[in-house]
Formats: sequence, C-alpha cells, structure tokens
Amino acid sequence: MGLTASVLAIDAGNSKTDVAVVAADGTVLATARGGGFRPPAVGIGTAVDEVADAVVRAYAAAGVTSVAHVSACLANADLPVEEEQLAAALHARAWGGTVEVRNDTFAILRAGVAEPRGVAVVCGAGINCVGMHPDGRTARFPAIGRISGDWGGGWGLAEEALWYAARAEDGRGAATRLARTLPAHFGLDSMYALIEALHLEHIEYGRRHELTPVLFATAAAGDAVARSVVDRLAEEVVTMATVALSRLGLLDEEVPVLLGGGVLTAGHARLDDGVRALLAVRAPKAAARVVTARPVLGAALLGLDRMGADPSVQQRARSHWES
Repeated sequence: MGLTASVLAIDAGNSKTDVAVVAADGTVLATARGGGFRPPAVGIGTAVDEVADAVVRAYAAAGVTSVAHVSACLANADLPVEEEQLAAALHARAWGGTVEVRNDTFAILRAGVAEPRGVAVVCGAGINCVGMHPDGRTARFPAIGRISGDWGGGWGLAEEALWYAARAEDGRGAATRLARTLPAHFGLDSMYALIEALHLEHIEYGRRHELTPVLFATAAAGDAVARSVVDRLAEEVVTMATVALSRLGLLDEEVPVLLGGGVLTAGHARLDDGVRALLAVRAPKAAARVVTARPVLGAALLGLDRMGADPSVQQRARSHWES
C-alpha cells in the first residue's frame, strides 16, 4: 500500500510557485514548480490557475487526487481579508479537506526554525516581517507599501537611488557616484538621459529593479550617499524585527531573527554587518541568520504542524530539502 498524502504545501511568490505533496510520515512524494502568483495584477482566478498547473503536475507524480490539508503561503496575502479570499479560492479547487492561507513570509520563518518561534524579515522586491510564538500568537505588518509605513525592498531602494542621483546631477542634492553608475548600467551618460528613458518607457518599467545591485556596488565602492541608503535599510530591518519580538514577548529571550529574500541573502557586507550590529544593541539575545532553504519547506512544516505531526515526521520532510 502506498503512503497516504497528508499535506499539499504551496509557496507562491511574485516570480515563481513551488508545491510539494507530503505524506503523513513526512516523506515528500512529489514537487513541482510553476509561474508567479500575482492576484493584484491578473485577478485571483487567473493567479490560482497558475498554481493549479503546478498542483496538477505534482498530484500526477505523487499518484494522488487530494490531500488532508492544504498549507499555502502566498505573496500578496497581506491582510486577513485577503487570506480569507484566497483560502476560499483554493478550497473551491478541492485539492484538500482543509485549507490554511498565510503570507509567504511565514514560509521563510518556519523553514528556518525547529519550532514556530522567532521572527523573519524578508527583503526582496518589497519588505515584510512576521513573527510566530509556539502558543499560536503571531506578529505581522500590513506590508503593502508606503501607505502602511513601509520603506525598503528592491523596488523602493531603486527608487531611492534614482531620487538621490537625480538631485545630485541637477544641484539640489549632495554629490554621489550614483549619478554616474545608475545611467551607466543602461549605457547612458547622464541622469537626465536615464530619467527621459524611464519616463518615455524606452527602458521598460520592470527593469528598474536592476538598479538595486548598482546601489549596493556603489556603496561598497565607498560612496557616502549610497552607504546612507544601505544603512537606512539595516535600520529598517532591525526596527521591524525588534517590534515583532516585542509584540510576542520575545525581546529578552534567545530567539532567531531569520533573514530572507534576494536583498538580504545576497551577501552585501555593509548591510549584513549593519543588521547584526544594530540587533546586538536592541535585541542582544536574538541571533540573525540567513535562511537558505526553499520556502516551500516552511509551508510543508506549517501544514504538518496543523496535522499534529511529531518532530521525527517534520525532520523527515526537512531532510528532503536540506540534504
């Protein structure tokens, strides 16, 4: 007799979707990858269709048609009402008996801890922070941009770099090498030329994110303005982490602060050192650690938590991605 499928784990980000079918004993029966999950851009139905493609392939590989529980960690599930809407959309697909939807940041947090206890800060295209306590309490932020008080993330950093560079070139701001390095990335010789190219869409809007690595490279080369932006990001990361720890009553306990997302896992020395230095002052017992495991592991572990799986089952699932 084959293994019984227990959990369908889904980690759906803006750029890609990973799914896994996990047996009751923690064995990973099948995995699949699909495209990005962007309900605000394409609508919930179309976004879920993208997930469905990966689920169908994983179910076929596992030889199952449904599971006991669907554990979905989804990008753009930023508010409880959005989690409810997405959970209803997934439940309608009849992939499992029960469905739980969380923001995708929870997957990164759970992937990096042995129990649901700690805080994760994720900085990729945007920035977000969540915390979990074993008693079920969570800490989180709306994380939907400037209107919810957010600063940082790859897109925000690129915009900030452009702002400083434009003002440096026309005399409104301090001198910075960004005024040369940003346009040079696109083969242009001035910020005026770059501003014109972006405004007239001669350079596609989506390519602005390419300027974030340029910002970090310019900071690493010693530019004071670029360094100030990197330092501000370190401040923001630690502020979010300490607020989440405080909300959960974990500020004075030994607890992990997990760092995820493209910006925080890229190995930018000034950013990494800044985060650790600030954290040592504000939360001395917290330990910063970069999460390298695939977030779908976290979605799987959250599902197994829900099913009451014992540690050996969870470790078997973890070993699939960490071996």
